[in-house]
Amino acid sequence: MNIELRHLRYFIAVAEELHFGRAAERLHISQPPLSQQIQLLEEKINAKLLERNNRNVALTPAGAMFLKEAYQILGQVDAAATKAARMEKGELGELSIGFTSTTPFMHKVTMSLRQYREAYPDVSIHMHQMNTKQQIPPLVTGRIDIGIMRNTILPEQLDYQLLFKEPFMVAVYEGHPLLAYEDTGVSIQQLAAYPLVFFEREVGTALYDEINHLLASEGVVPTISQEAGEAMTILGLVSAGMGISIITESFTRMKIDGVRYLKLANSQATSEVWLVYNTRRTQPAAAKKLTELLLHNIVGQSNQ
Repeated sequence: MNIELRHLRYFIAVAEELHFGRAAERLHISQPPLSQQIQLLEEKINAKLLERNNRNVALTPAGAMFLKEAYQILGQVDAAATKAARMEKGELGELSIGFTSTTPFMHKVTMSLRQYREAYPDVSIHMHQMNTKQQIPPLVTGRIDIGIMRNTILPEQLDYQLLFKEPFMVAVYEGHPLLAYEDTGVSIQQLAAYPLVFFEREVGTALYDEINHLLASEGVVPTISQEAGEAMTILGLVSAGMGISIITESFTRMKIDGVRYLKLANSQATSEVWLVYNTRRTQPAAAKKLTELLLHNIVGQSNQ
């Protein structure tokens, strides 16, 4: 039928005013073209919408029904325009985030996510827990928009922003001999004398590689007593006296009975936390907003 939105607006003005002259003034057009457009609309829909004579204008039953539908159509158009504008501003839409198992224990990250949730409640956030290397394929395909992960080798279409570096620490059980070095810090070489509770390679891929590299750089060959996939399990095994463990600072937010945390004497022993994204895909505005917030809260404040 090729009915245009202006036809609906013209008809609504006449239907509300019930006077062509007043409707024309309201629309800022002259009366003859308005009458012609209403007549054209009636021809297009093959229905008489208005009864008119020299004195009066009235809605026909078909016109009354069409007025209700016209209101709904224009309302839907306005709502769609509002949603599009809000999505462009990052106030509406969907956001998929990949994160490692240690991310919930990173205070500045969780604080930023909470601030984002409060600022943009109409953005639907989908969180996907994956280890660092598991996040790479969905970032490439676009299944997730951004990833929070440890440093690793990235394909060329992915890039990253360094969020922060967190120091490695040692988790020991209550009464362990290394507690004598609580004030000075534990050297990496000292760890060779004790069995380690370690990440399973398939779960903590980046930390597994980083810790092995850290030990190898000091000539330490670890004795692995147990492997586990979950941080809570690792610390539980430490508490049970099954060994000690090398962890990152974010783990220390977990308070486990019988577990103490010690600093390493080597202050350069750190793990990088990255915010990773696909440079070949257009980032949703919602993802850009979260990225800006994370960088402001973490990177910006650390540079002050």
